[in-house]
Amino acid sequence: MLPASADIRHIGATAVPGCLTKGDLDIVVRVAAADFAAADVVLAARFARNTGSTHTDTFSAFEDADTSPHLGVQLAVAGSPDDCFHTFTEALRHDPQLLAEYNILKQSFDGQPMGVYRAAKSAFIERVLLSAKCS
Repeated sequence: MLPASADIRHIGATAVPGCLTKGDLDIVVRVAAADFAAADVVLAARFARNTGSTHTDTFSAFEDADTSPHLGVQLAVAGSPDDCFHTFTEALRHDPQLLAEYNILKQSFDGQPMGVYRAAKSAFIERVLLSAKCS
């Protein structure tokens, strides 16, 4: 159903052995710029748009809350500024110290307001992506 350029990757905490997770499943679909609009139409026909996320000419987010586990699907133009989900996941997979820091961050916000946790998590991810030259 997706264009031939589609590169589908498992991302997020469930893709990283030893990473603390709430158990949801996240994937990213990376496509060529010329295929983005078609892929967006295909995914929108199958999944609800994630209204809590941005939607641009190079990025869309979808979700399926009725699946178990909850499914999040990110669509990004490969090579665009929005194409960093796999970069963060790979950084966690290959750096045990970074993974430990991320787990500590997650534990320290357990029971705290979600907005506060998400802000701290976003800052951590930005730091990792900056050091990976992807932001």
